[in-house]
Amino acid sequence: MSSGKVILGVLAGVAAGALLGILFAPDKGKVTRKKISKKGEDYLETAKEKFDEFLNDISEKIDEVKEEVTDFAEKGRAKAEKAKKDAETAAGSVV
Repeated sequence: MSSGKVILGVLAGVAAGALLGILFAPDKGKVTRKKISKKGEDYLETAKEKFDEFLNDISEKIDEVKEEVTDFAEKGRAKAEKAKKDAETAAGSVV
């Protein structure tokens, strides 16, 4: 299971628990609705922050992979050029 799904599941569970706790609290309807709204905003903000962190982590990983691929390609080109020069040198000494 990916970490994003786990985080989302935990946040959904916490939000559901908080909502049920507020609904069963002995407050007036207006107060309860304000509490629900405030908790919803808090959880939404937390979810947004976690999602942004997740996207930043993914972006960093993508950048790392791009750098590794670029390095690998450059090393491959250098080896190919060296092999070509070695082949030309060997061919020149045979003639």
